[in-house]
Amino acid sequence: MLRSMYSGISGMKNFQTKLDVIGNNIANVNTYGFKKGRTTFKDLVSQQISGAGAGTNPKQVGLGSQLASIDTVDTQGSLQTTGRALDLGISGDGYFLVAKSLPSDDKNTYLSRAGNFYLDNKGDLVNADGYYLLDTSKNKMNIPSDAKSFSIGADGSVTIVGVTPAPAKQNVAIAKVDNPTGLEKAGGNLYRQSNNSGSITVNVPGTGGAGDLVSGALEMSNVDLSEEFTEMIVAQRGFQANTKIITISDEILQELVNLKR
Repeated sequence: MLRSMYSGISGMKNFQTKLDVIGNNIANVNTYGFKKGRTTFKDLVSQQISGAGAGTNPKQVGLGSQLASIDTVDTQGSLQTTGRALDLGISGDGYFLVAKSLPSDDKNTYLSRAGNFYLDNKGDLVNADGYYLLDTSKNKMNIPSDAKSFSIGADGSVTIVGVTPAPAKQNVAIAKVDNPTGLEKAGGNLYRQSNNSGSITVNVPGTGGAGDLVSGALEMSNVDLSEEFTEMIVAQRGFQANTKIITISDEILQELVNLKR
């Protein structure tokens, strides 16, 4: 078979993956704390026809393309003001630290940029799936039921009014990793550690390179629809061009078959 046919097939597969990533980005355009994905390609191995000599260049034929990476673009999303005390946004680097159960460990601890939190029937701060929001000591955070009011500062400190004796000091934790793009998406706006993300370090907001906490606001998705639709057109045309390669290669093969009648 012609090499060009297999090159076209590899290109079609890659552009299909690119369209899958674009579709996921568009589907999550209004997901709080969502970070868009990006695909990159690289060429496959080239077939050596002749090597380089004195005064002559090597002759090589490429055999198509392959997927190089699917990156998570962790740029800052815009903060939308809600005025709700339990809506928290991070202005800068870092993630909220949440745990499915306590005591927390690497298996049940997750990172998230989505800051829409709630109070459960015990007054613990939880996300939409019931995962506990952790403080800087990796303990769950609690607002007493008899509290008259509470507020969360830019440094993550929780101020509770109307409770005697005063509850222990709590600080919302901001977690950081060495390589944020190495985190694995776990669904539900959550990330988990991977072998390439590095270990989790817990910081007070605004310290250790961690971003500040913004109470009464939520971070929106960093998906730009105009950019995604442009990339969709590029992927569509790239897919069509590769199908054309296969069509032309098939016509050439048909001519070869018809040489003997």
